[in-house]
Amino acid sequence: MSTHDPAASSAPQAPLWNIANILTMSRLVMVPVFVWFMFLTGLGWELAAFSVFVIAAITDRVDGELARRHNLVTDFGKIADPIADKALTGAALIVLSVQGELWWWVTIAILLREWGITLLRIAVLRYGVMPASSGGKLKTVLQIVAISIYLFPLYLLPFTGVFVWIAHGVMAAALAVTLWTGLTYVIDAVRLVRAKGAADTQNGTTE
Repeated sequence: MSTHDPAASSAPQAPLWNIANILTMSRLVMVPVFVWFMFLTGLGWELAAFSVFVIAAITDRVDGELARRHNLVTDFGKIADPIADKALTGAALIVLSVQGELWWWVTIAILLREWGITLLRIAVLRYGVMPASSGGKLKTVLQIVAISIYLFPLYLLPFTGVFVWIAHGVMAAALAVTLWTGLTYVIDAVRLVRAKGAADTQNGTTE
């Protein structure tokens, strides 16, 4: 007997060019603009780079909410959204390190974790999907807040040194959560592969 569900196949699919995906693509476009602004001198360009980063970070929140609320989730969005996120934060971290605002070892550790876990999640897709964790969302928020503080021209504020230490503190928290969630993803991936292997073995012995 056929298991095909006509109702499921007739369900409307979200169009590729919906508002959520357009916001995701706009975030990707903003990355090179942000980098360009970062290498221009002057207070106006510093504020422009800060503004572009903040706006791009906000689109990350908005496009996800729109996709879930209005059923605009697409396969393209699932792939493009995390790539846009990592491109934005990765570019910011690299430029901050190039300009001497952030230690290179922090940037390297975060980038290795981010792209390593992305590759890991792709590698284990045949065993199952590893959803984003609440810790992963906290990691993203901490990274964006820390980067935003670094990007803002702190010399405009009183007690500049205090804000610099706040930026270091938030970045330290972001690094800790980033590495911790990376470890949990590795553990989850191992468990997923083992569970699938055990299930396949059991099915093979009982058939």
